[in-house]
Amino acid sequence: MKIAITGASGFIGRKLSAYLTARGHSVTAISLRGPLPPNTFAGCDAVIHLSGEPVAQRWSPSARKRIMESRVQGTRAVVSALEAVDPKPRVLISASAVGIYGGRSGMRGDEKLSEMATPATDFLGQVATAWEREARAAEDLGIRVVCPRIGVVIGRSVEGKPGGALERMLLPFRLGVGGRLSSGRQWMSWIHIDDLCALIAFALDHHTINGPVNATAPIPVTNAEFTRELARALHRPALFPVPAIALQILFGDMAQILLEGQRVVPTVALAAGFTFQFKDIASALRDVLPA
Repeated sequence: MKIAITGASGFIGRKLSAYLTARGHSVTAISLRGPLPPNTFAGCDAVIHLSGEPVAQRWSPSARKRIMESRVQGTRAVVSALEAVDPKPRVLISASAVGIYGGRSGMRGDEKLSEMATPATDFLGQVATAWEREARAAEDLGIRVVCPRIGVVIGRSVEGKPGGALERMLLPFRLGVGGRLSSGRQWMSWIHIDDLCALIAFALDHHTINGPVNATAPIPVTNAEFTRELARALHRPALFPVPAIALQILFGDMAQILLEGQRVVPTVALAAGFTFQFKDIASALRDVLPA
């Protein structure tokens, strides 16, 4: 299969490119830094759209604009380029995020959130909703569209080092000053990078899958549980909780990602027969951080 990938230079993109190449697919990286030529996706069987402004930054007005516009305009550019080619790729897999469901302050609490759950109206909910809406415009072109709603991704980079969100968490724990964030009761819906790559490949091949797909492990954990397992994997204590006010001072509104959470379950993936290699956080962390 000939596959085009935007965002191929990122943590997920590099691992996914290597994963698909190892399975015999031809992978081409596509940059969205300039206008896409009309023939960008000529001859492609599938397009995977991962590109977007990082959300993990202080949400100044300009950052909010970049985050929203990168997803809306970037996805719109991809769909426009798809419209220009004939024959068209059979499937577009366009990344989304579990932030579409909002957090505890959105009154979701401990609710288990399947793909049928109503999107939130906070900033991240609006971003993900607009992102998916732009992607699903490709359905009018006769293209199957899948929107994996990705949780916190943990795993090793192509170089074999811990990457993604975990990379930024490790230092304080290795220094023995790590701990839960605020109460620790907020949910963390996570996925191992190997399972994410496998799930995307699964969606490429299974033609009955379309629309939103929760790309999260079957067993979400609270921040307190995640912290405890991370400390155990590193053979370090987890004694120093970080107060909410400190996170809000450091990160501003972006702190809501850390202080709120979603208890997301991968209903569509499991119903389609996908098997997760890493179902629980302890086994995932042991793989990423071997003793």
